[in-house]
Amino acid sequence: MAGAKDYLNTNVGDNREQIEHHIREILRLIGEDADREGLLETPARVTRMYEEIFSGYAVDPRDVLGVTFDEQHEELVIVKDIVYYSQCEHHMAPFFGKVHIGYVPSGKIAGLSKFARLVDAVSRRLQVQERITSQIADLLDEVLKPHGVMVVVEGEHLCMCARGVKKYGSKTVTSAVRGHFRKSATLRAEFLGLIKQ
Repeated sequence: MAGAKDYLNTNVGDNREQIEHHIREILRLIGEDADREGLLETPARVTRMYEEIFSGYAVDPRDVLGVTFDEQHEELVIVKDIVYYSQCEHHMAPFFGKVHIGYVPSGKIAGLSKFARLVDAVSRRLQVQERITSQIADLLDEVLKPHGVMVVVEGEHLCMCARGVKKYGSKTVTSAVRGHFRKSATLRAEFLGLIKQ
Protein backbone atom coordinates (compact mmCIF):
# COMPACT_ATOMS: atom_id res chain seq x y z
CA MET A 1 0.00 0.00 0.00
CA ALA A 2 1.88 3.05 -1.28
CA GLY A 3 2.69 5.49 1.49
CA ALA A 4 0.11 4.05 3.90
CA LYS A 5 2.53 2.07 6.05
CA ASP A 6 4.87 4.90 6.97
CA TYR A 7 2.73 6.85 9.43
CA LEU A 8 4.89 9.05 11.62
CA ASN A 9 2.69 9.09 14.74
CA THR A 10 4.11 12.43 15.86
CA ASN A 11 2.30 15.36 17.34
CA VAL A 12 2.86 19.01 16.43
CA GLY A 13 2.34 19.89 20.09
CA ASP A 14 5.51 17.96 20.97
CA ASN A 15 7.49 20.45 18.89
CA ARG A 16 5.55 23.61 19.71
CA GLU A 17 8.50 25.81 20.73
CA GLN A 18 10.59 24.90 17.70
CA ILE A 19 7.71 25.48 15.29
CA GLU A 20 6.92 28.87 16.86
CA HIS A 21 10.61 29.84 16.56
CA HIS A 22 10.69 28.91 12.86
CA ILE A 23 7.42 30.71 12.07
CA ARG A 24 8.89 33.81 13.68
CA GLU A 25 11.99 33.40 11.49
CA ILE A 26 9.84 33.03 8.36
CA LEU A 27 8.04 36.27 9.23
CA ARG A 28 11.40 38.01 9.57
CA LEU A 29 12.76 36.52 6.32
CA ILE A 30 9.77 37.68 4.24
CA GLY A 31 10.36 41.23 5.49
CA GLU A 32 7.89 41.47 8.37
CA ASP A 33 8.45 42.78 11.87
CA ALA A 34 7.59 39.79 14.06
CA ASP A 35 7.45 42.14 17.07
CA ARG A 36 4.66 44.34 15.77
CA GLU A 37 1.34 44.10 17.56
CA GLY A 38 -0.56 42.19 14.88
CA LEU A 39 2.12 39.50 14.60
CA LEU A 40 3.15 38.97 18.24
CA GLU A 41 0.85 35.97 18.69
CA THR A 42 1.04 34.73 15.09
CA PRO A 43 3.69 32.02 15.70
CA ALA A 44 1.59 30.54 18.50
CA ARG A 45 -1.61 30.78 16.44
CA VAL A 46 0.04 29.12 13.43
CA THR A 47 1.35 26.33 15.65
CA ARG A 48 -2.13 25.71 17.08
CA MET A 49 -3.49 25.67 13.52
CA TYR A 50 -0.80 23.14 12.54
CA GLU A 51 -1.86 20.92 15.45
CA GLU A 52 -5.31 20.78 13.91
CA ILE A 53 -4.56 20.58 10.18
CA PHE A 54 -1.71 18.10 10.64
CA SER A 55 -3.42 16.00 13.30
CA GLY A 56 -3.31 12.99 10.97
CA TYR A 57 0.35 12.47 11.83
CA ALA A 58 -0.63 11.55 15.39
CA VAL A 59 -3.01 8.79 14.24
CA ASP A 60 -2.67 5.41 12.58
CA PRO A 61 -5.67 5.39 10.22
CA ARG A 62 -6.12 1.64 10.74
CA ASP A 63 -6.94 2.33 14.39
CA VAL A 64 -9.59 4.88 13.41
CA LEU A 65 -11.75 2.20 11.84
CA GLY A 66 -11.93 0.71 15.34
CA VAL A 67 -14.30 -2.09 16.08
CA THR A 68 -15.90 -3.78 13.10
CA PHE A 69 -19.15 -5.70 13.17
CA ASP A 70 -20.08 -9.05 11.70
CA GLU A 71 -22.95 -8.48 9.30
CA GLN A 72 -24.06 -10.61 6.40
CA HIS A 73 -25.06 -7.63 4.22
CA GLU A 74 -23.33 -8.15 0.88
CA GLU A 75 -24.83 -5.32 -1.15
CA LEU A 76 -23.37 -1.92 -1.99
CA VAL A 77 -22.87 0.49 0.93
CA ILE A 78 -22.08 4.14 0.12
CA VAL A 79 -20.94 6.95 2.40
CA LYS A 80 -20.78 10.09 0.27
CA ASP A 81 -20.06 13.81 0.55
CA ILE A 82 -17.48 13.46 3.34
CA VAL A 83 -15.85 16.90 3.44
CA TYR A 84 -12.07 16.94 3.84
CA TYR A 85 -9.31 19.56 4.14
CA SER A 86 -5.69 18.84 3.39
CA GLN A 87 -2.38 20.55 2.58
CA CYS A 88 -0.57 20.08 -0.71
CA GLU A 89 2.88 18.65 -0.07
CA HIS A 90 4.33 20.62 -2.99
CA HIS A 91 3.38 24.15 -1.87
CA MET A 92 1.86 23.59 1.59
CA ALA A 93 -1.26 25.26 0.18
CA PRO A 94 -4.70 24.00 1.21
CA PHE A 95 -6.90 21.80 -0.90
CA PHE A 96 -10.32 20.55 0.01
CA GLY A 97 -13.40 18.83 -1.32
CA LYS A 98 -15.48 15.71 -0.85
CA VAL A 99 -14.80 11.99 -0.56
CA HIS A 100 -17.28 9.34 -1.69
CA ILE A 101 -16.77 5.75 -0.52
CA GLY A 102 -18.54 2.62 -1.72
CA TYR A 103 -17.89 -0.92 -0.61
CA VAL A 104 -19.48 -4.34 -0.82
CA PRO A 105 -19.04 -6.05 2.57
CA SER A 106 -17.95 -9.67 2.85
CA GLY A 107 -19.28 -10.25 6.36
CA LYS A 108 -17.68 -7.28 8.11
CA ILE A 109 -18.85 -3.64 8.33
CA ALA A 110 -17.62 -0.51 10.15
CA GLY A 111 -19.67 2.15 11.95
CA LEU A 112 -20.56 4.94 9.54
CA SER A 113 -18.75 7.67 11.51
CA LYS A 114 -15.52 5.68 11.12
CA PHE A 115 -15.40 6.53 7.42
CA ALA A 116 -15.32 10.26 8.18
CA ARG A 117 -12.63 9.68 10.83
CA LEU A 118 -10.60 7.67 8.32
CA VAL A 119 -10.81 10.50 5.78
CA ASP A 120 -9.57 12.97 8.43
CA ALA A 121 -6.72 10.69 9.52
CA VAL A 122 -5.48 10.33 5.95
CA SER A 123 -6.07 13.90 4.74
CA ARG A 124 -4.84 15.91 7.76
CA ARG A 125 -1.18 15.76 6.75
CA LEU A 126 0.90 16.90 3.79
CA GLN A 127 -0.67 15.05 0.92
CA VAL A 128 -1.51 14.77 -2.75
CA GLN A 129 -5.07 13.97 -3.76
CA GLU A 130 -4.07 10.84 -5.65
CA ARG A 131 -2.46 9.37 -2.52
CA ILE A 132 -5.45 10.23 -0.32
CA THR A 133 -7.68 8.35 -2.74
CA SER A 134 -5.47 5.25 -2.87
CA GLN A 135 -4.77 5.18 0.87
CA ILE A 136 -8.45 5.28 1.79
CA ALA A 137 -9.20 2.44 -0.65
CA ASP A 138 -6.22 0.38 0.51
CA LEU A 139 -6.97 0.83 4.21
CA LEU A 140 -10.62 -0.16 3.80
CA ASP A 141 -9.55 -3.14 1.71
CA GLU A 142 -7.00 -4.16 4.36
CA VAL A 143 -9.20 -3.75 7.44
CA LEU A 144 -12.68 -4.71 6.21
CA LYS A 145 -11.58 -7.18 3.53
CA PRO A 146 -14.70 -6.42 1.46
CA HIS A 147 -15.62 -7.93 -1.89
CA GLY A 148 -14.78 -4.53 -3.38
CA VAL A 149 -14.07 -0.86 -2.64
CA MET A 150 -14.38 2.28 -4.74
CA VAL A 151 -13.31 5.74 -3.63
CA VAL A 152 -13.88 8.98 -5.54
CA VAL A 153 -12.29 12.20 -4.30
CA GLU A 154 -13.11 15.68 -5.60
CA GLY A 155 -10.71 18.50 -4.80
CA GLU A 156 -10.17 22.20 -5.27
CA HIS A 157 -6.50 23.17 -4.91
CA LEU A 158 -5.35 26.62 -3.86
CA CYS A 159 -2.01 25.97 -5.55
CA MET A 160 -4.02 25.94 -8.82
CA CYS A 161 -6.29 28.93 -8.17
CA ALA A 162 -4.37 31.27 -5.82
CA ARG A 163 -0.95 31.05 -7.46
CA GLY A 164 0.69 29.75 -10.62
CA VAL A 165 -1.91 29.35 -13.37
CA LYS A 166 -4.61 30.96 -11.16
CA LYS A 167 -7.51 28.88 -12.51
CA TYR A 168 -10.14 29.50 -9.84
CA GLY A 169 -12.93 26.94 -9.73
CA SER A 170 -11.00 24.15 -11.44
CA LYS A 171 -11.54 20.76 -9.76
CA THR A 172 -9.60 17.55 -9.71
CA VAL A 173 -11.38 14.19 -9.49
CA THR A 174 -9.51 10.98 -8.62
CA SER A 175 -10.73 7.43 -8.12
CA ALA A 176 -9.46 4.12 -6.81
CA VAL A 177 -11.10 0.74 -7.37
CA ARG A 178 -10.41 -2.56 -5.65
CA GLY A 179 -11.89 -6.05 -5.92
CA HIS A 180 -15.31 -6.42 -7.60
CA PHE A 181 -15.35 -2.74 -8.59
CA ARG A 182 -12.30 -3.34 -10.77
CA LYS A 183 -14.04 -6.18 -12.62
CA SER A 184 -17.63 -4.94 -12.82
CA ALA A 185 -18.55 -1.93 -14.95
CA THR A 186 -22.14 -2.34 -13.70
CA LEU A 187 -21.08 -1.98 -10.07
CA ARG A 188 -18.93 1.07 -10.88
CA ALA A 189 -21.83 2.64 -12.77
CA GLU A 190 -24.22 1.99 -9.87
CA PHE A 191 -21.82 3.66 -7.44
CA LEU A 192 -21.18 6.66 -9.70
CA GLY A 193 -24.89 7.08 -10.38
CA LEU A 194 -25.78 7.03 -6.68
CA ILE A 195 -23.12 9.54 -5.64
CA LYS A 196 -24.39 12.00 -8.27
CA GLN A 197 -27.95 11.95 -6.88
